Amino acid sequence: MKLYWAPRTCAIGIHVLLEEIGAPYTLEQVDMRDEANLRGGFPQVNPKGKVPALVRDDRSVLTEYAAIALWLARTYPEAGLWPDDAEAQARVLEATDYLVGTVHAQGFTRFFRPARFDPAAAHDETAKAAAQARGREIAGKGLALLGEALGERPYLAGELFTIADSALFYAERWIAVAEVAAPANILAHFERVKARPAVRRTLEMWGE
Repeated sequence: MKLYWAPRTCAIGIHVLLEEIGAPYTLEQVDMRDEANLRGGFPQVNPKGKVPALVRDDRSVLTEYAAIALWLARTYPEAGLWPDDAEAQARVLEATDYLVGTVHAQGFTRFFRPARFDPAAAHDETAKAAAQARGREIAGKGLALLGEALGERPYLAGELFTIADSALFYAERWIAVAEVAAPANILAHFERVKARPAVRRTLEMWGE
């Protein structure tokens, strides 16, 4: 397998899952600066121009975070990244979808790329600040809701580290730089995940 990734992106969550699984893989970095990802060879891999993208051993390509994460978890069940019962599975998908579609796409992306949501933010500091404030608000609300779901458990599915925790982890990495409010148990979850051997190996490869 080959994972296409870029620094400071959600691709780190998929990288963590690959390390948790322990199957052979390689990495290829994508240059996301100045829309370089939309030129050159990467659009032939993923016409959407987004990371993560996973090229599987049969040369087929999977895109979109939740799809890649679910395929990895189901293909390598021995890694224990996917719960057995239907209720827990639904809750894992619920959290993953909310993290990717709302906390990330509507919250943190609005902070890091405000002009996507208000073109005036590209040249107007007031518009930029307003868009970023809204992004912080959305991300903060989402993390608060996830904190309620997490409660006092170590992971979102209880004792089991799942694909939802990999998604929460990548979002947690942006909390400090975006200055987003987060509950104490979410911050504790971040530290707990960072202590996992697979995550330590991943962070080392990312130079962190």
